[in-house]
Amino acid sequence: MVDDPGSGHDGDGRIFELTREKLLLVALLVVGIAGSGIVRRLLGELGYGGRGAVVFVLGYGGMVFAIWYGWIRPMDITGPD
Repeated sequence: MVDDPGSGHDGDGRIFELTREKLLLVALLVVGIAGSGIVRRLLGELGYGGRGAVVFVLGYGGMVFAIWYGWIRPMDITGPD
């Protein structure tokens, strides 16, 4: 089978290759969403609901900032000249 040069990939199936960058992204998502949510719930059960909400906001916001700073900000997103 001949690869189509305009298809956007080179045909070796590397779209799902597990790289260090992808592992870091997955770790950030897990810690930012699930980790901060679990800590928020545990703090809420211990009677620290306000502190749990602050932990969740800081964890989720930190994750969003890290993903923006590390992956989205460096992209050159411009329109045609």
